[in-house]
Amino acid sequence: MRNSTYLKMGLNMLVHSKLRSWLTIIGIVIGVGSVIGIVSLGDAMQASVQSQLAEMDLTKITISPGYTRASSNMGAMDGDPGTHPGESGSAATTDAELTDDDIDALQGLDGIQYISGEISGSEEVKYAGETATLSIVGVDPQVWKYMTTLKAQSGRLLEPSDKYVAVIGNDLASDTYDHDIGVNQVITINNKSVRVVGVLEEEGMGDDSKIYMPIDGAVDLIDGAQEDVYDTITVKAESEDQVDGLMDDIVDKLMVSRHIIQEDDRDFSLSASKSMADSITEMISSMTLFLGAIAAVSILVGSVGIANTMFTSVLEKTKEIGTMKAIGAKNRDILMIFLFNSAMVGLVGGFLGVLLGSIVSGGLQSMMGDMTSGGGVSPYLIVEGLALAVLTGVTSGVIPAYRASKLKPVDALRYE
Repeated sequence: MRNSTYLKMGLNMLVHSKLRSWLTIIGIVIGVGSVIGIVSLGDAMQASVQSQLAEMDLTKITISPGYTRASSNMGAMDGDPGTHPGESGSAATTDAELTDDDIDALQGLDGIQYISGEISGSEEVKYAGETATLSIVGVDPQVWKYMTTLKAQSGRLLEPSDKYVAVIGNDLASDTYDHDIGVNQVITINNKSVRVVGVLEEEGMGDDSKIYMPIDGAVDLIDGAQEDVYDTITVKAESEDQVDGLMDDIVDKLMVSRHIIQEDDRDFSLSASKSMADSITEMISSMTLFLGAIAAVSILVGSVGIANTMFTSVLEKTKEIGTMKAIGAKNRDILMIFLFNSAMVGLVGGFLGVLLGSIVSGGLQSMMGDMTSGGGVSPYLIVEGLALAVLTGVTSGVIPAYRASKLKPVDALRYE
C-alpha cells in the first residue's frame, strides 16, 4: 500500500470513532497547551530580563563595609551588601569603614578601568513649599559619568567643577511634588540651596527618585557623612570577562591593606552586577524547566489515553484486520495504518494544544505586564510542540499497532 492509503484509512478510523478519539485528543491538547504556555511565558520573562539587563553595566563591582556568614549573592540582588560566590564569613561586622586608603590600595590592580567612592543617605528635600524625604547619593563627578549607565533626559550630568548642584531621577522631577522640577530649578537640602543641572531618563531597572550630587557637596548635606569615608566603593572592570578574576584580586589586596589575616576577620563584602544577572537568568531558566516538567506529566497521561484508545480500536477492528489480511494485506500494512491513526490523533491534539498554549501564554503575559516581553509563541516552539504531540501519538500506538499486525487471519475472522 501507498502512504496516501495508510493516511486515508487512518483518518477514516479517526473520524468513525469520534467520541473516543476526541476524549483522547483532549488529553494531548491539555498537555501540549500547558507545556507551550509555560515555556513561552518563561521565554518571554527571560527575554524581558535580558533586555533590562542589557541596559545595566555588567562590569561593575561594588565593595561594601561589613561581612557576615549569612551574606549571599541573593542579598546583592536585593541591593544589600553581597559576597563573591563561594565566600563565607563569621559574625556580622557593622563598624567597618571604607576610606581613601582602600581606593589607593586598589588603584594598581590590573583590569580596573575606573574606581570611586560613594556615600548615600536620606534627607528632607524642600521644593515649592513642599517637603519630601529622599535618597541622596554623593558621587565622584570626575569619573561618575564614565561609570554610570544613566543618561540625561534634559540638562547634563555632573562635571568635575560642580559642588552644590544635583542630577535628579525622572520620577522625582515629575511625580514627587505638585510642581515639576526642571533644569536650573533650586531645591533645598538641610537649608542649603542646590541647583538642578540635569534630569535623568527613566530607568528600566532602578530607583528614579534619587538625587545625585558631587561627593564634596553631599558630605556637607548628609547627616553623619564624613570626608574620605565611603558607604560603598564602586569598581568598573575593563571587560565582563575580567570581573570574576578582578573580584578575587580585590579580596586579596584588601585583606593585605586592611591587615586581615584570617578569613573570619573579613570586614568588607563584594557584589557584582554580572553575578546578579547570571543568578537571575539561571533562576528563570530553572523555574521554566521545573514548571515545564510538571506540565509534561499531562502529556504522559495523554499518551496513556492514546495507547488505551488504540488497544480498544484493535479489538473492535479485529475482523476487519482478518479480512484485509485474507485479501492480501501484509503485516507492515496493518502496522502502518494504526501508526498513522495514532500519529493523526497526536497531530490534531498538538495543533489544538498550540492554539490553547498561545492563548494561555498571551493571557499570562498580559497579566504580568512589564515582567514579560510580550513576544508571543515562537515558531520554533510551535514546531517543537507539534513534533512532541506526533511523537507521543506514534510512541503510544506502537505496541497496539504491532499486536494488530501480528494477528493471524483465521483467528481474526473467528473473533466475536
